[in-house]
Amino acid sequence: MGKKETFRKINATVAAVIVKKSDPKKVLLTRRAIEPFKDKWCLPGGHIEAMESAQEAISREVMEETDIRINPTFFRYFDEIIPDIDHHNVVLVFVGIDTIDGDSDEKYSNEEVSEKKWFDIKHAVQLDLAFSHTKIVQEYYKANHL
Repeated sequence: MGKKETFRKINATVAAVIVKKSDPKKVLLTRRAIEPFKDKWCLPGGHIEAMESAQEAISREVMEETDIRINPTFFRYFDEIIPDIDHHNVVLVFVGIDTIDGDSDEKYSNEEVSEKKWFDIKHAVQLDLAFSHTKIVQEYYKANHL
């Protein structure tokens, strides 16, 4: 039968690609205030809590991390397997539209997020984002011909 494998927990998580209604080529990223990937930029999101739907989870996470309300639309899922940190997530990615005008980049007081900032999507796809978020942004960029 071979070597016994160690059981690893697989997490169900959510992430949001938030774009501006007035400029869909701008995407909102947050800077992580905690490990793993402390100080790296990423998409808002996190873990789905018990008895919470994925759509409820992404709405909650986006509000907690950015203070923005979105009406999320499902985009697609991604496998996020990072052996270096023993990390395995199935990420359900949603798209949200920010209808508020302005580019209010700011320091943000949250235990998980130190800053939020709007990036031109062409710049965002070139960043080394936390987790597998670079791939997610690239796939969104391709799917929407931006």
